Amino acid sequence: MNRYQFLKSMGFRGAALMAVMSSCIREEDTYINALVEKPTDTATTPVATNPVTTTPSTTTDLSTIKNPLLTLDLSATANASLKTVGGYVAKSGIVVALTSAGNYAAVTQTCSHEPKKKIIFNKTEFYCTDHGARFDLTGKGLNSFGSKGLTVYKVAVSGTTLVVYS
Repeated sequence: MNRYQFLKSMGFRGAALMAVMSSCIREEDTYINALVEKPTDTATTPVATNPVTTTPSTTTDLSTIKNPLLTLDLSATANASLKTVGGYVAKSGIVVALTSAGNYAAVTQTCSHEPKKKIIFNKTEFYCTDHGARFDLTGKGLNSFGSKGLTVYKVAVSGTTLVVYS
């Protein structure tokens, strides 16, 4: 039995489980590889253990988007976490994350393993806080819980407006 399974058997769930799991700093104690920070010379953000190349968010005339799902004002206080790489917001069933400078990713907040709105962004990947499903930036599952993948949406940015669309 690994540490994750043990904590689940003890009744830890959701945010409490994530807090306990993220308190580890030794690689052999972690269940989520993204929580292990690798030292870098100049960067202050963790290095991804499995880097994923993403298509940059497009800058476009937002009025031409036909299927907008979510519109965010990047200057609003409620969306301040999207100013920091690794930050994310969850609104209207969609998780939007700043994955690298100027690049955003958006996925459904509902986990494909069990239909619960528990997906968050965790430094380099999307993660379900309920049962540990992990997904890369393209929605591909990184463990058996995430094998069904996540729905990924397109993102466009113009000035301080971000639009998620299908």
